[in-house]
Amino acid sequence: MDPAELIKLLGIVIVVAGFALKLDSILIIMVAAVATAVVGGMDPVAFLDTLGESFVSNRSMCIFIMTFVITGTLERSGLRQAAAALIRKLKNASAGMIVSAYGVVRVLFAAFNVNFGGVAGFIRPVVMPMEQAAVERDGNKIDEKHLEELKGVSAGIDNVAWFFGQVLFIGGSGGLLVQGTLAGLGYDVSLADLAAVQVPVAVLAMLAAIVYYNLIDRRLMKRRGRAGASDDAAVAEKDAQAEKGGDAR
Repeated sequence: MDPAELIKLLGIVIVVAGFALKLDSILIIMVAAVATAVVGGMDPVAFLDTLGESFVSNRSMCIFIMTFVITGTLERSGLRQAAAALIRKLKNASAGMIVSAYGVVRVLFAAFNVNFGGVAGFIRPVVMPMEQAAVERDGNKIDEKHLEELKGVSAGIDNVAWFFGQVLFIGGSGGLLVQGTLAGLGYDVSLADLAAVQVPVAVLAMLAAIVYYNLIDRRLMKRRGRAGASDDAAVAEKDAQAEKGGDAR
């Protein structure tokens, strides 16, 4: 390889060095892009044209990034507190019921190929505060182990709903893959037929997930109740011993 060609890899060196020094990410990428264009002999018009084409071809990634920015802004403005306050007004709402409701909404939106954030964009800022508020309705803080298991339950229902819901969308990548595979085997099927076959599968999967995660929620709440009862007994015993000590004096 011509050593002169190695200079065109300068952009990679800039990216590696910039991230190693923990510099601003956007600045690193822009400097690397400009440096690569200069050493590659690309004129400013061609560079801007390439940059614009790359932006348009990857615009879905920009929407993904905007979701995080909007979510962060809403969290700073009190989204988590508002979600928790809403659940406190619903006396009989449990974490299992909240997870179930989210799963149903998630699979319905997935059937139309609408993704509204998933774990990072919706569960963390909205669903988890609701579940935590439902658990803490008795006035006691949720313990770390209980909270971590609720996170797992929420992520689980999200995966099940999105996985089985998106195959219901006619024209989705999964349906096209199956249609192409079957066509190669000599079976001519339409996307509508494939989606119709998936409906009972998605329904059964969601029912199984809802039952399973509600059982986990009940187990967690029973464990929380036993822990609270033992704590109350310990406090009562301590108070009784203090009273006996006072009577002895």
